[in-house]
Amino acid sequence: MTAIRLLLVDDDPLVRAGLSFMLGGADDIEIVGEAADGGEVAALVDRTRPDVVLMDIRMPTVDGLTATERLRAREDAPQVVVLTTFHADEQVLRALRVGAAGFVLKDTPPTEILAAVRRVAAGDPVLSPSVTRQLMRHAVGSAADTRRARARARMADLNDREREVAVAVGRGLANAEIATGLYMSVATVKTHVSRVLAKLDLNNRVQIALLAYDAGLLDEEGEEHTGH
Repeated sequence: MTAIRLLLVDDDPLVRAGLSFMLGGADDIEIVGEAADGGEVAALVDRTRPDVVLMDIRMPTVDGLTATERLRAREDAPQVVVLTTFHADEQVLRALRVGAAGFVLKDTPPTEILAAVRRVAAGDPVLSPSVTRQLMRHAVGSAADTRRARARARMADLNDREREVAVAVGRGLANAEIATGLYMSVATVKTHVSRVLAKLDLNNRVQIALLAYDAGLLDEEGEEHTGH
């Protein structure tokens, strides 16, 4: 089995040491590097080629949000999991919008942080639908109407089937669940998800979920499912 290559980014050396100790002991994890600031990340990624970056949000020079955005704009970008001390935090939501695959709280038990790294390395987001909804509700503000109009215009590029798949992704369903619910094969679901990502210029399922939420499609979906 190939080990998951992990890069740790946090300005607190004690946090980095703790994470390295907790995660480095797993057979399938290899800590390939550590950084104390977001400004160090690009060069380290070039040198160490991590699969996953565990990224603190608050750092003194270049914060994790900026570093995540720069990383996710690259070709063959590693997945990013954001480390935070807050559940519902505007900066966490912004990190997800620019391409982080999920977030974990710093006081999360080591086994859960390990599970998050493994899930992201396998291509799955690490957000439960309830946490995603909580975050999004927290962030709804005065810009919500403008964001909804813009999101609806983008979603209009999808055909009916792609839109159904996008809404199912937004509801937190796995490919197998989407396949069952929409009477298609898992391979077909994966194809639709890939097309949705390409058409909307997104880079992971979390961003599909955010866009579906912004467009108001998850509210509609919830109303349609209340009779089930």
